[in-house]
Amino acid sequence: MTHDLWVFGYGSLMWHPGFPAVEAVRAELRGFHRALCIYSTKYRGTSAHPGLVFGLDLGGFCEGMAFRVAAEHASETIRYLRDREQVTGVYRAEMRLVQLHGHGSRTLRALTFVSNRQHRQYAGVLPMPRQVEIVRASHGVSGPNADYVRNTASHMREIGIQDQRIERLAVLLGRYSHSQSKAQTYTRRLVRQLPTASALRSGYFRNIGL
Repeated sequence: MTHDLWVFGYGSLMWHPGFPAVEAVRAELRGFHRALCIYSTKYRGTSAHPGLVFGLDLGGFCEGMAFRVAAEHASETIRYLRDREQVTGVYRAEMRLVQLHGHGSRTLRALTFVSNRQHRQYAGVLPMPRQVEIVRASHGVSGPNADYVRNTASHMREIGIQDQRIERLAVLLGRYSHSQSKAQTYTRRLVRQLPTASALRSGYFRNIGL
């Protein structure tokens, strides 16, 4: 690429981007909000007992971090993020307008990953009691689902980003340890029908205009 790339992170990318950035700035994305709207069948759950992880869902706004990647590292960063975020296609890579904080209200286009509402792993808008029930009972290869939510809340507080929904979830989850939670039998089973790797790559680059 011949120009710098901006990347907007709203979850683990905020504190663990995994790519070289020459600048990191607080930023806001309008039209989407951070939500536990993605079923996790590996890292925080299983196909029989899915957990929940965060995605960008339609409506509201989301405060996160915008990273500027130098042009010489842009292509490799795009490939890295594709492999990290596009494993099953539940996230769509899109270029979205974000507003940087402390930069005279500067607005620019940044690569980000929004929830694919047509994907079988899209959980939709679940009531908070149901979210808490699922998260308490779920466990994947990366550990308890409850730890994922609590750690996300903790990291966000450390970098000064407030999200009342996540704070509320963390408070509710803090009342119980994972060992105290009882396993739930979910009526919804996720069928493994993943798109091909070539289809994912094609859609990825088409969505971000490359």
